[in-house]
Amino acid sequence: MKALILGDLSPTDCTNPIFASKDTDALFHDTVSLFEGNDINFVNLECALTDSEISIEKFGPPLKACSEVADVLKSLGVNVCGLSNNHIFDFGKKGAIDTMKELDRCGIAYTGFGDNYEDSRKNWYFEKNGEKVAIVAVCEHEYSYALDNRMGSRPWDEFETMDDIREAKKEADRVIVIYHGGKELCGYPSPRLRKACRAMVKNGADLVVCQHSHCIGCYESFEGSHILYGQGNFHFVKPAFVTSPDIWDTCLAIKYDTKTNTVEFVPLCVCEDGMEIAKGEAKKAIMYSFEKRNADLESGEWKNGWREFCESEQNSYYITNAQSAAGLDRDGIAASAFAHYLDCEAHTDVWRELFKTANYRNEL
Repeated sequence: MKALILGDLSPTDCTNPIFASKDTDALFHDTVSLFEGNDINFVNLECALTDSEISIEKFGPPLKACSEVADVLKSLGVNVCGLSNNHIFDFGKKGAIDTMKELDRCGIAYTGFGDNYEDSRKNWYFEKNGEKVAIVAVCEHEYSYALDNRMGSRPWDEFETMDDIREAKKEADRVIVIYHGGKELCGYPSPRLRKACRAMVKNGADLVVCQHSHCIGCYESFEGSHILYGQGNFHFVKPAFVTSPDIWDTCLAIKYDTKTNTVEFVPLCVCEDGMEIAKGEAKKAIMYSFEKRNADLESGEWKNGWREFCESEQNSYYITNAQSAAGLDRDGIAASAFAHYLDCEAHTDVWRELFKTANYRNEL
């Protein structure tokens, strides 16, 4: 089978009206051609499709878009959306239910969401011509994840996700894992994330794709499988809150041949208010940086890159810790941030890198 895997899609102030008018040419330019001839076209839907104005309590912007987004995805040929991410529940139950209704209306399947934690753990299967492919979509613990008694996204679990991957491998010829996590705007995985992705391969994943970081990361082939640590945004054009457009505005489309177990990376970049296939110097620059990070991953230099990134982010972590410790958190914001940092794996990864225990200094 042929599968196209694409990253985060979230209409913004400048693109939501274009989605509402269903102008696919203005939004996607020549990337439309990527959807042709595939059996699976997967997109991570990084927002709620709702008219609700009531958002949940969280750090970061709540994301939503018009219902016509579902029609646009259908016209492109998208047949399955990932809903395991940190924004699908931004407008609570109503927003999530509205989103699923719109996808149902357009006949688009979705995965990575359920009525409760156990229900969210359903794998998505696609079968054609005697071949069966499974998609296991999980996200880190950042606001949207399902609880034992509440709907939400399918959360990553270091034990039970491995069980789910093994079950998928019993049923399917190929298993694709979509992991929505990793530190935003970091081109390298944390040490924990790299171990987790390799463990997923050892448990049966043929392709592991890390999304959420909003930038292109690095790739490795491991035990005959593929791991991409950071795919970048597919369509998340010019949001007002972004201050690093260079890395935000590029991504990799993944063309996966399940029969031969081969991948092809197609670089994309922002063009006006849409996306296009990168060409010429833009393509060379994207792929050069990507291949450099891939080499860093192989040589071990990636650890220095991860450390440097964490140090560049240290102010917010130090301030939160200091305010909580000094009793200066009069409005409770620092305590809430502290709890969030402990809940979410990507933040905890940074926390552990910055705040080393005495064990790292004990040499006696």
